[in-house]
Amino acid sequence: MNRATGTPPPGKKEFNPKDAVLVFLAFALISAAVIFALVIYEVLNLKDLLSFENPRQLAMYVVLPPISLLLFGIILTLITPASYIDETNKSYQNYSLTAILAFTFAGALFEELLFRGIIQNVLTLYLPNLRVAIVLTTVLFVGMHVQYYTKPLMLLNITIPSLVFGWVYVQTDNLLVPILVHFLMNLGITLLFKYNMIQMRGEKNSE
Repeated sequence: MNRATGTPPPGKKEFNPKDAVLVFLAFALISAAVIFALVIYEVLNLKDLLSFENPRQLAMYVVLPPISLLLFGIILTLITPASYIDETNKSYQNYSLTAILAFTFAGALFEELLFRGIIQNVLTLYLPNLRVAIVLTTVLFVGMHVQYYTKPLMLLNITIPSLVFGWVYVQTDNLLVPILVHFLMNLGITLLFKYNMIQMRGEKNSE
């Protein structure tokens, strides 16, 4: 987006978080339906999707990973030139707090239902090593983010978190935990940008 005029570059459609939320929620509903079918047909076990056996451990994994990933995101942002960052990632923090909350939650919900709830769980059934399942799921996760192919450094920004989401899910057996971790990480970094607590390298000089 052209920050001086508030309009997108010629030939590009302006990013609309409301449209993105609707798309994410629609795909999240489809993913949830697939997970439900896998449970009904006993491919997956409900206890491996929503385990609450250790509430203290769940709380720990909801709090610590988002903080660690937020620090990782801050460090990567501070050392990455603004020209290496995807344009959408530069602009969506300019939207309202309500839009940001809805967008980051809907995105996290859909991606975790699909990648951890379906793909990682199914891979785990056929692979003897959980780490391989996590890595392969991450490869597919990265592959879906085609908008980052022209900004290769952005791929690192999603690869590390995806590995963490997979590991968190294995440790907790509760799909809600990686959803919350994903949501809190995205929300945190977006709000830091929105309220100018952090800024990309070279951004001041480019405005």
